[in-house]
Amino acid sequence: MHATRILAALATASMIGGAALAAEAPVGASSCSGCHAANPNVGTPVPPLAGRPAAEIASQMIAFKSGQRAGTIMDRIAKGFSDEEIQAIAAWYSSQK
Repeated sequence: MHATRILAALATASMIGGAALAAEAPVGASSCSGCHAANPNVGTPVPPLAGRPAAEIASQMIAFKSGQRAGTIMDRIAKGFSDEEIQAIAAWYSSQK
C-alpha cells in the first residue's frame, strides 16, 4: 500500500535527522496549502499546520471526515483521504517548523 510506504519513509527520515521530511511532502499535502498558510505569522482565519502536533492534525482531519466536525470545505476534502494518508500528512506537517 502506497500510504504504508510513505509512513515508513517518514519514520526512517525522522530517525536520520528529518532532512527528507522537509524536502518531500506526502501525496495530498499540497491540497492543504491552498487554505492553510505556510507562514505561521500570516493572519488568517484558517490556522497554519506547520509544527502542530501530528495527533492534533490527524484527529481534526478524522473529525471532518467522519462528520463529527462541521466544515465549509474541509469536511469534503478530508473525505478524499484514507486514514493512512491522513496520518502521513499530519506527520509531515508536524515536522515542518
